[in-house]
Amino acid sequence: MKIVPFGDSALLVNFEQKIDEVINNQVLSLYKQLQEVKEVTFLIPAYCSLTVGFGEQTSIKALSEQIEELTSKSQSTDLDLNTKLIEIPVCYEAPYALDMNEVTEKTGLTQQEIIDTHCQETYKVYMLGFVAGFAYLGSLPEQLFCPRKAEPRKEVLAGSVGLAGLQTGIYPANAPGGWQIIGRTPIPTFNPKAEKPTLFKAGDAVKFKSISSSEFEEIEKQVSSNTFNLEEYYG
Repeated sequence: MKIVPFGDSALLVNFEQKIDEVINNQVLSLYKQLQEVKEVTFLIPAYCSLTVGFGEQTSIKALSEQIEELTSKSQSTDLDLNTKLIEIPVCYEAPYALDMNEVTEKTGLTQQEIIDTHCQETYKVYMLGFVAGFAYLGSLPEQLFCPRKAEPRKEVLAGSVGLAGLQTGIYPANAPGGWQIIGRTPIPTFNPKAEKPTLFKAGDAVKFKSISSSEFEEIEKQVSSNTFNLEEYYG
């Protein structure tokens, strides 16, 4: 672990620099413990690092020593972040699966094999980033490995489910993006006006469920008319 200054009001705590669940659990363990430290003003967990914000009167040396002590004592195997398993319905059919043909070509799998493989895994939310509410999910089965698109789209619609390397994710809002889009969910994953704006948090688990285009349209209609029970997801 290495602690370095990150501007004049934050520290960057770097763990071993690779995408690994054990390392990410160490990040989340420190994240949880530092929530109780009064000098800390904000925390941003990532794959293998944690940004720690602090106030003007904080001793950087003392805070660094406290971080080192907490890290040496933490047991990531006992991590309890009050996380949950979230099942996300996804339509993998046209017109939502914009890059399904390209993904079948690059992976050598059929469309149904891609759907089955994507849905059989349970993914961990490693971090949020890129745009507000975007959850980086991993790790994707190796047979679904697919590079980003050579030319990113100027706009990817909210709810689009994509692949990039060994990661998968859901676009929470319309945004530029280069991930390979294999489907779309009718469930909103980000609402800036809500008390809890993001559906996901680091440490949560996500599983995908395949739905038909008619099921997608029905859920989308219910969400639009506020008759769909989003508490099932956000509660």
